[in-house]
Amino acid sequence: MNKKIVIAGGTGFVGKYLARRFEELGYEVLVISRQPSHVNWNDGEAIKQALENAEMLINLAGKSVDCRYNDKNKKEIFDSRINTTGLLGEAILLCENPPKLWINSSTATIYRHAEDRPMTERTGEIGSGFSVNVATNWERTFFDFKLIKTRQVALRMAIVLGKDGGVMKPLKNLVRFGMGGKQGSGNQQFSWIHIDDLFSIIVYLQEHNELSGVINTSAPGPVTNRTLMQLLRKNMGMKIGIPMPAWLLRIGAVFIKTETELVLKSRWVIPERLLQSGFTFMYPTLEAAINNILKHSK
Repeated sequence: MNKKIVIAGGTGFVGKYLARRFEELGYEVLVISRQPSHVNWNDGEAIKQALENAEMLINLAGKSVDCRYNDKNKKEIFDSRINTTGLLGEAILLCENPPKLWINSSTATIYRHAEDRPMTERTGEIGSGFSVNVATNWERTFFDFKLIKTRQVALRMAIVLGKDGGVMKPLKNLVRFGMGGKQGSGNQQFSWIHIDDLFSIIVYLQEHNELSGVINTSAPGPVTNRTLMQLLRKNMGMKIGIPMPAWLLRIGAVFIKTETELVLKSRWVIPERLLQSGFTFMYPTLEAAINNILKHSK
């Protein structure tokens, strides 16, 4: 029998990457989505059968937050995370041999705007507002399931960097067109994780049964927004980058149908539990991560 991993919401940038990497390791990867070739979210029996005898469930499901926070989008962002997590938990309860490990997405945005000190799992302060409300309810729904046979880990993920998606394309475009200066004050912290390290963390968690609960999934080297843009300009050979003040970003966000929180909130997150447990990052610094991504970008 093939080893089996289930990825829920696995059709995006991160999900496709994880599926490919686990297939390379010899796993059968089943994806739960609304696409015809996958296990369908509306088929509860198929979801249960997919989870039966699986090594691991990775839940990435949720509407992208790269949109305007109007009432309709807010409801979809909230429901797409809470409902899918609840559905997966109920399916696990029905399994005779459920997954040994359930990794559920969460977000580093759960912490408050922080320019004064870093946030760890132990000392981090939960913030306020819509995004935090989504994150806290998401984690509550996940941990409300008391599963005897399944270890549960919530990944408080920072912004994922990789060559095939995420924020790199829009950031590179800003630099390319001469608008790669600081955004807002430039003092806001940028916490991030290279997608290769994200995969390594998931494999590491699979191998370390002592780890459960919340895990900050970010590189140990966060930088300010100012430094982020400087590194991008340097690596792309652009000497000039026009800064973007907060008021201009707010106007621009309306036109491109997004929110300024994505660039102006200071996410200063340190992966304390991973570091203390002995995990080693391939890309601990942003310069190393950007060098790798730009070198392999199309």
